[in-house]
Amino acid sequence: MREESRRGRGQRGGELFSPERSERAQSGVLVHHPLEGEARRDLLMHAGGRDDTLPMEGNEAHGAVARLEEGAHAVDVGGESTRPGAAPVPPEEELRRVLPVVRSLAREGIVSVDTRRASVARAVLDAGAHTINDVSGGRDPEMLPLLAKARCDVILMHMRGVPATMQEHASYVDPVREVWEELGADVARAVDAGVDPSRITWDPGLGFAKLLEHNLAILRALPAYTAERSVLVGASRKRFIGALTGQERAEDRLEGSLAVALHAAACNAAWVRVHDVAATARAFAVWKEVRA
Repeated sequence: MREESRRGRGQRGGELFSPERSERAQSGVLVHHPLEGEARRDLLMHAGGRDDTLPMEGNEAHGAVARLEEGAHAVDVGGESTRPGAAPVPPEEELRRVLPVVRSLAREGIVSVDTRRASVARAVLDAGAHTINDVSGGRDPEMLPLLAKARCDVILMHMRGVPATMQEHASYVDPVREVWEELGADVARAVDAGVDPSRITWDPGLGFAKLLEHNLAILRALPAYTAERSVLVGASRKRFIGALTGQERAEDRLEGSLAVALHAAACNAAWVRVHDVAATARAFAVWKEVRA
């Protein structure tokens, strides 16, 4: 899903937190959206790790279930690396990596699948996935009509270009405004295709076609973003956190990841995507008591 290092085998890792949420069932899908004035709740989504060459196996599914037990409310499964410079994988390989895991996890909790391909989205929705997380913002011409027909929850992310070349497009005059407007255009296309706007979560795409200063500008502007839309923040273990903390290894970026997760929660982000579920859940537990 993101500008992250390789984690595990065949699948990508991370979680999300949603501070203010209500829940309602529609067409068998659990819908999460922030409501003004309601009590804050920790809502974490765990995304499994993925690799460029190896398919996910049973131990990844078991590990994801363990993350649910640690406090994650959903699992985000991905079979294609989208870190900067990553090459695409064939859709058949992507499905080989994720489909068995989706089938296993669909019985355990909310399953989101990170894919840019409508063919993959169709298969995983049929297998029980609840949410499609599209880092391309719905560029596959068949994706948005499919999502509208499926009436599933949707996450659309801002990215310029494709993962292999996206950092070449990291040039902005006003990153806060430009990212919001460009992502808004993708959301408008989704709504025009028939996707229910209340099912759409906006992801500004930290680390995707963005430099350190762009990521920081977006994080500082989160209150303006979240005042208008359901927003996902995916900063966990990313390179800009390493740049700020001096940590080269992704697994050494926990403290910086927690700092951003707590900032996002304080800014009323709808979801925070993290890798370290247990640590994040504990941090949120203390944060909630301090704010009580």
